Amino acid sequence: MTTAARPAPAPAPRVLVRRRDCLVAGVASGLADHLGWPVWVVRLGFVVATLLGGAGVLLYAWLWAFAPWAPGAGAPGAGAGAPGAGASTDSGAGAPPRTEGATGATGATPPERIVRRAPVAALLSGAAVLFILIAIALAGGAPVAVVSADGSFDGAAVPPPGWLAPAMLGIVLAIAAACWVSFIDRPDPLRGRRTELVVRVLLTAALAALAIVLVLGPAARAWPVLALAFALAALIGVALVYAPTLVALWRDLNDERVRRIRDEQRSEMAAHLHDSVLQTLALIQNRAGASSEAGRLARAQERELRSWLYEGDAPADSDLASDLRDFAAALELDYAVRIDVVAVGMSDERASGELAAATREAMLNAARHAGGEVSVYLEGSPNTVDVYVRDRGPGFDPAAAPADRLGVRESIIGRMRRAGGSATVRGGAGGVGTEVHLRFETEAPRGG
Repeated sequence: MTTAARPAPAPAPRVLVRRRDCLVAGVASGLADHLGWPVWVVRLGFVVATLLGGAGVLLYAWLWAFAPWAPGAGAPGAGAGAPGAGASTDSGAGAPPRTEGATGATGATPPERIVRRAPVAALLSGAAVLFILIAIALAGGAPVAVVSADGSFDGAAVPPPGWLAPAMLGIVLAIAAACWVSFIDRPDPLRGRRTELVVRVLLTAALAALAIVLVLGPAARAWPVLALAFALAALIGVALVYAPTLVALWRDLNDERVRRIRDEQRSEMAAHLHDSVLQTLALIQNRAGASSEAGRLARAQERELRSWLYEGDAPADSDLASDLRDFAAALELDYAVRIDVVAVGMSDERASGELAAATREAMLNAARHAGGEVSVYLEGSPNTVDVYVRDRGPGFDPAAAPADRLGVRESIIGRMRRAGGSATVRGGAGGVGTEVHLRFETEAPRGG
């Protein structure tokens, strides 16, 4: 008895996305990936469509506006089959692929960053300055009129304004260059604010020179209205060159205003909740005890509520103290323990180091074997970080631990020794509990 063969699964649809490593906007390379064509064929098609009524420009602008960027290597759905993820550059279909990993010797670029290889702002600025210089030469050097015997201008002898077209193109290109360098090139780390400053100074000088020549030169005597209008347009162009910066400042002011209003509302809410909910949670902890289920849940809810009220929208710092506070909150949910983390002094020790790992292991041991009240004290200085983990349990003697118990011996003492620090485990004050002292000396440049 034969069984029918299963049909082959349908291939995943190819999504039109733009490459992150692109020439200008990634439209041509993304469309080539989507259609499976060479990139030069797609670019030639855009050029031909542009010559036939300008349809290529409209299609390019439409794809630029609505086609999303390709997901990075670490983004969801950015697998091997995702178009644009780890795709090659715009050199053509036969070029070897380049991955979008971290920047290194292979020339790859980070997946989160958009890299435009064409200096669009420089090209637009150069073209604008070139056309403005042509307009200045034509407006200031060409003969404009022939004076008749009675002292009036002979209009028939006035040549047509040859500076009209280059002046118009120069102003338009200058505005386009300013918008590009402000809205597109500013987040690019390869260009940034320095390129923006150079472009604006160059365009401002060129447009101001054009306005001066049109107002004070011979063009103002032959075409007074036209010269004055284009001089005014040049001054408006100078204003539009700096308009993107004003827009950015306006957005920052609005964001600051919204943030201030939100902080005021949060402060009012915090004052109300502090008088009601937080005091109730504190009362539950005192009545139920630190080791009870109700006390631990009340403490976790109090910590979460205080974090939301007083930390606001600021992201949590990835320093040692913040990491240990988060770890203490997680331990309080899993064990009958109450952990207080106190940090004093200044230190740049991060949460990803060996000191943090050894401290977490000591806190876990205290929560698992001692329970009750546990205190974690961090004292930082420019060159040294000291961490004390104290509990009030039955006590612990490292020398009496079996040989196969490697938690304290390797995860705490051995880890600190390998990292260049030290760790000591001794009995608590009055013979009650255990105290773990971790000491780590930071490097002088980091402390400075």
